[in-house]
Amino acid sequence: MNKVPFYSLGYVTETLGRDLLSAFGSVLESNWFIRGPRSERFEGVFAKYCGAQFGVGTGNGLDALTLMLRASIEQGYLKRGDEVIVPANTFVATVLAVCAAGLVPVLVDPDRETCNLDVSLLEGACSERTRAILAVHLYGRLADMPAICEFAKAKGLLVFEDAAQSHGAKLDERRGSTGSPTETRDERKVARSTAAAYSFYPTKNLGALGDAGMVVTDDAELARTVRMLGNYGSERKYVNKYVGVNSRLDEVQAAILLEKLLHLDAWNARRREIAARYCSEIRNPLVRVTPVPANPLSHVWHVFPVFCERRDELQAFLSARGIETLVHYPVPPHLQEAFTGASEPLLRHGALPVAEELARTELSIPMGPGLGDDDVSRVVEALNEFV
Repeated sequence: MNKVPFYSLGYVTETLGRDLLSAFGSVLESNWFIRGPRSERFEGVFAKYCGAQFGVGTGNGLDALTLMLRASIEQGYLKRGDEVIVPANTFVATVLAVCAAGLVPVLVDPDRETCNLDVSLLEGACSERTRAILAVHLYGRLADMPAICEFAKAKGLLVFEDAAQSHGAKLDERRGSTGSPTETRDERKVARSTAAAYSFYPTKNLGALGDAGMVVTDDAELARTVRMLGNYGSERKYVNKYVGVNSRLDEVQAAILLEKLLHLDAWNARRREIAARYCSEIRNPLVRVTPVPANPLSHVWHVFPVFCERRDELQAFLSARGIETLVHYPVPPHLQEAFTGASEPLLRHGALPVAEELARTELSIPMGPGLGDDDVSRVVEALNEFV
């Protein structure tokens, strides 16, 4: 019996193999591998795709998050020690970036149905030190950005986005939710997202052939600062304005991403088709699924999670039937040794029952544009047979 893969990297390679080889060959022939024309082109094309004015490539998604926040400090929007509200069930990279920037993560429970930040808990999470909200579009589903931004505007808070899993998701007619080009910087600070950070890890909806990331924003000065910070703190060679790092999008990854971006909307459409089947055909009362949002375009289903109190048994049951699964994420950040074992508190949080429930019960089932209809049927049938 053939296995149903969790996600097929081979499908993308087989579909675009000739184009990817050509893209790689063009970089090889150019003898230009760092900060060249392909990186510059991809930054502009992807920023426009996201509805933003500026894009700055980075070495990976964690760096994109960290440099986005560090640049906000350098621009005077934030200062070290400020608190940033973060959903408690995110991948640990979100929290690591906040800490790396010298800020304090304040963990807030997610909404149980959407698995995104629970807006009703924001008020209680704020203190006199709270200065920003870092929304995470978990599993590919956009957080409730209108409500988050409305709350932030009333409180005078900044809003940032961890968009590592939501390439191509649309809030309305625009992709993403960064500020409008017509807004001034001060209006953006309290009205819409200041910037969003993306990861192009190979298994993402838009994935590179290695690590890569990007910050997108409408703030020209913020983009310029992110670029300097990722280039040793320098805009001009051997002249260093900031204590920077080495985190740049290379030409090979940019060339590959330019080719793949042409297919992203079609791949996301296929993911939505699969998700619609899962949501309508999985009928086992032991297995909970998250609903399709009212605006289907706001979800690109990077991961399709199901929730089961007997998660480990369900995973073994599916494995025995040749169905690969993963868990996202078995240990929430506030229970990681990196934070519980610290000599001084690195996080602030109260009780987080929903985050802990999701960590205990979540199982990610096969999802991706290469998944065939017969494979979807096998997954649905196996889930419905679990007792």
